[in-house]
Amino acid sequence: MRWSILFSLGLAAAVAGPAHAALKAAQLALVVNDDEPNSVALAALYQQAHKIPDANIVHVRVNRRARRLSPEEFAPLREQILGKLGPDVRAVLMVWTAPYAVGCNAITSALTLGYDAAQCETPCGPGKASPYFGDGNVLAPPAAAMRISMLLPTTSLDLGKALIARGTARNFTFPTASAYYLTTSDTARSARARLFPPSGKIKSHELTIKNLHADVLEGEHDVMIYQTGMIKVDKLNTLQFLPGALADHLTSAGGDLLGDSQMSSLRWLEAGATASYGTVSEPCNHWQKFPHPGVLLKRYLSGDSAIEAYWHSVAWPAQGVFIGDPLAAPYAR
Repeated sequence: MRWSILFSLGLAAAVAGPAHAALKAAQLALVVNDDEPNSVALAALYQQAHKIPDANIVHVRVNRRARRLSPEEFAPLREQILGKLGPDVRAVLMVWTAPYAVGCNAITSALTLGYDAAQCETPCGPGKASPYFGDGNVLAPPAAAMRISMLLPTTSLDLGKALIARGTARNFTFPTASAYYLTTSDTARSARARLFPPSGKIKSHELTIKNLHADVLEGEHDVMIYQTGMIKVDKLNTLQFLPGALADHLTSAGGDLLGDSQMSSLRWLEAGATASYGTVSEPCNHWQKFPHPGVLLKRYLSGDSAIEAYWHSVAWPAQGVFIGDPLAAPYAR
């Protein structure tokens, strides 16, 4: 049976049943860098907008100019953060842009899963499997064993405020939206193309899937999901992303958030997406190191929050950093 048929049947079954219970505000911890004014300001705005309990706020001091921490620098920071989390906390939002890496690991995976030294010995090799990966309706690992994590960028207060506003938007009816999947002329970065869902409409969610062969998407005003593979994605300024939109590109250095060798994943958030993902070190084009298109779509339409859908979609997340508003959940009921 072809992948497209299998995907269509699986997705239809997923969205026909009860929606998942999305991550709740009381289950999210905010980590504030007291040495960064934007972190303090945006954490306060985020707490107010999402009604995060005071008990879930963790204060730390970390060098905001360091893009990458050593494992030795990160170990006490991780211990400090995890040591202050209550038993009901299932996810962590670090309110800063940098540091975003620990050695060759992303800081989000290093916090959630622990630093993976073996991955840094062979960055282009296979990664360790995440116990959170998968599209089934199974319970996530116990909170005490695994807290998924994300970064809320603080490079700009205006960007942060706009991102929080998009993440708190709630729809009583589903918006008319589209999910765009682009197979580009960049063959190496189109490694996920065979995993893209087929074109069609999911009537129950007012979502149209558009599987395209193109290098660029231009002038569309209904973007809920956009996944592609390019060093740089052009024409983002012509697009309108809906509140809660997810967008990412398969390339080696998207997670080098403040670098300029390739397009930073921050560009997606600046263009209007609500969450994104990118790798911080050379991963080669293993699809397992990037969001699986079918899993991401299925989990998000089933009611997951952005952080849950993204973490469920990456099989080997050691090198990938998750960014955006974790509580965005336009399809939660």
